[in-house]
Amino acid sequence: MNSEVALLAWTAAAIGATHTLLGPDHYVPFVAMARAWKWSAWRTTFWTTLCGVGHVLSSVLLGLAGLALGTAVGKLEWIEGLRGATAGWLLFGFGLAYAAWGVKKALRGEKHAHAHLHIDGAPHAHEHDHSEEHVHAHVEGGAPNMTPWILFTVFVFGPCEPLIPLLIYPAAKHSWTGALVVAGVFSLATIGTMLVVVHLLRLGVSRLPFGKLERWSHALAGLALALCGGAVTFLGL
Repeated sequence: MNSEVALLAWTAAAIGATHTLLGPDHYVPFVAMARAWKWSAWRTTFWTTLCGVGHVLSSVLLGLAGLALGTAVGKLEWIEGLRGATAGWLLFGFGLAYAAWGVKKALRGEKHAHAHLHIDGAPHAHEHDHSEEHVHAHVEGGAPNMTPWILFTVFVFGPCEPLIPLLIYPAAKHSWTGALVVAGVFSLATIGTMLVVVHLLRLGVSRLPFGKLERWSHALAGLALALCGGAVTFLGL
């Protein structure tokens, strides 16, 4: 590896890590989902890694293909911007829908009283909830839950805007090995940073006493996803 490619690789690592840290949508959704669905450390690692691979690989393939075909850099950046807007809206909409489902689920689990008369005429009231009624296999077990796959789809749409400029220099010098090294280092730095931050935050959140808020965990997770989507869509984070 020559000195120019080595310098680009170090730059790619730094930009990949910084890009991830500055974008809460890279880690907050996984922390929220892990808390709501009570994911193990292994399951959290699996979904974070899978979504991270989909996130960077789509941009790597687009960037390399575009540069190989001689597509103008400005056009590639425009496509990445369009993908970013799409991903932001998808995450925002998915978060709102998930939050609404979480509210419905929480309300079904809220105890309420019913009054009735016994045969002897004595009044009686008892409390119950509907948390055990109409249990869906995709929520409690059985068929796989589709929620993480929806999140994966959102991440595939999500672009890695800083990657395109990093690929320009080695591609311009017809050094495709250098371009692949830069893309690989950027990808590893991005996914590695995602995993570190997700697990640190997951550990911290797991120690918080949720108490009565526990049944609202899905609604709160949906709200967290919607806020991340809103930050991307409306604030450009």
